[in-house]
Amino acid sequence: MLEPLSNPFIIRAIIAVILIAFVSSAIGSLTIFRGQSFLVAGIAHGALAGAALAIYLDYYGIIPCINPMLGAALFGLVMALAIGYVSGRDSREKIDTVIGISFALAMSLAILFISMIREYAVQAWGLIMGDLLLLTSFDLLLLIIISSVTVFLVTLFYREFIFISFDEEGAYSLGLRVMLYNYLLLVLTALSIVVLLKGVGAILVYVMLIIPAAAANNIANTTSNVMILSLLFALISGLLGLAISLIFNVAPSAVAGLIATLIYLITLLIKRY
Repeated sequence: MLEPLSNPFIIRAIIAVILIAFVSSAIGSLTIFRGQSFLVAGIAHGALAGAALAIYLDYYGIIPCINPMLGAALFGLVMALAIGYVSGRDSREKIDTVIGISFALAMSLAILFISMIREYAVQAWGLIMGDLLLLTSFDLLLLIIISSVTVFLVTLFYREFIFISFDEEGAYSLGLRVMLYNYLLLVLTALSIVVLLKGVGAILVYVMLIIPAAAANNIANTTSNVMILSLLFALISGLLGLAISLIFNVAPSAVAGLIATLIYLITLLIKRY
């Protein structure tokens, strides 16, 4: 029974699930408060396009030995900052439109670059699917650094982030540097998504960042309780998904996504009845 716990791949996966849960609690909750959950999907596919481009540049010797995660980070950050710049202080409808256009652009670029790398497309598909059990020590180190910085900054600027999430105009009128905090939150979101790509994949990044927070938002009565419950739901989904994957030899991130969705449906029923 203890043998799996001596496997370094499983140990790294467990640590990654715990770190992902904290990121989900911090970034996912704020994204839900701001009503911009689709933003995560747009940045995730932008990061995927950047990774595919990096693989292409390395494959054809244009920029040898470039790390796909570097390309993912650059594209993810550019997309996040572009969304922040274009949306500015416009209405929620304008922001949704900008995010939708960015998502379509990111998907188009990702498909284009993947079609260009042919034999090496398996690397890009690995980032689409993700696998917690294939994380390297470097992947885990990167996740530890980014998640620690993210949780620290969200804790440090918690009041400011909450204020601009619920009353941006009021924050402007009080002289709060709204755009600075908006850009900081976008950067943290982009970096969080990039480091999660390797573990859960571009598609399930959205699941693990947004669904636990959305489920918590259904039943919690304060913003702090949303974050606490989001952390709990993400932990349950990730650890239970990992355990089931080891028993039935299926993808842990996919099972975690299904469990998270089930939790959301349960909280929806609790909220209604």
